[in-house]
Amino acid sequence: MIRVANAPVSYGAFELTVGLLPNVPGPAQVLDAIAAAGYEGTELGPLGYLGNVDELRVRLGERGLALAGAFIQLERAGLEETLDLLAAVGGKPVLADAGPRDGEADWDAIARAAERARERGLEPTFHHHMGTRVQTPREIEELLERTDVGLLLDTGHLTAAGGDPMRALRDWRARIDHVHVKDVRLDVLRRAADWGEAWRGGAFCELGTGDVDLAGFFAELAGYDGWLVVEQDWVPDPDDDPAPQIEAQARNRRWLAEHVGL
Repeated sequence: MIRVANAPVSYGAFELTVGLLPNVPGPAQVLDAIAAAGYEGTELGPLGYLGNVDELRVRLGERGLALAGAFIQLERAGLEETLDLLAAVGGKPVLADAGPRDGEADWDAIARAAERARERGLEPTFHHHMGTRVQTPREIEELLERTDVGLLLDTGHLTAAGGDPMRALRDWRARIDHVHVKDVRLDVLRRAADWGEAWRGGAFCELGTGDVDLAGFFAELAGYDGWLVVEQDWVPDPDDDPAPQIEAQARNRRWLAEHVGL
């Protein structure tokens, strides 16, 4: 069974904005919007943004939401605290590389983080991600060869890195245990000087408005059992009104219902 979630990053709330920009929606506003749009769950966002364990349980329970997972960049602080929270509330540890593109992925760090998760009864997955040392299909293949963690398949990041989400499903299906569905505009990526500029320039767009073959992807996804998290990463300018982005996430939820029956 597929369960559909969203994430605070779709509303402009993530590590580079929370506590730094004045117009980032607060946790109550984001969770209210996620629930009102018809999503069943959320990912965590920055550690502490949705509150401590007790606050998180109350906030999710009041809205009938579940915690789908939590993004953990390796080699940065917060691994143990995030794993403790997930062990208490539920949700999947989503590991990601935090190193620069010009280095070798730290396979030992991934193994250590996976071990720490499993000590708590959690099964981690790994998020390939633009701007990191695991982004291209070749790098993902190396990840699968060198580690035993599951794979989070992200349609937007994989397309931006030159991959094919449908082929990824066929080749890596046995390891895929979490899905982020994104659409991406490759013209924005081509015009940008680097990934950071493309990301801030709105490369991730509403479902059905970019270059990902979402119809083909969902046809290939048949039989998947797990969370499907809609993400449309948004980097707000300091004076941006978040209301249009909140409305966009409601449209993304309707797109899934109307086009793929989710």
